[in-house]
Amino acid sequence: MIIAEVSVVPVGAGTSVSKYVREGIRALESSGLRTQTNAMATDIEAKSIDEIFAAVKSAHLAVLGAGAQRVLTTLKIDDRIDKEATMESKVNAVR
Repeated sequence: MIIAEVSVVPVGAGTSVSKYVREGIRALESSGLRTQTNAMATDIEAKSIDEIFAAVKSAHLAVLGAGAQRVLTTLKIDDRIDKEATMESKVNAVR
């Protein structure tokens, strides 16, 4: 399983950006991938890198579609192939 962290933030949209971020989260959730949203980003799990990129692209475009004039998208990918990993297994490993 590939685990990624994505943050899609409108730039210059004012102090509160929740209406834009909400649209990005909706797009990630509608991808059908497993997601976990936290205070600063959303984690996603997928079987392929193409699924990750497609979901992130949809979130990026959703924030633009919500009216943002500039968007900063940050993506971190953990593609571990030596053993199966999930969001839970990564958290449990450090507990």
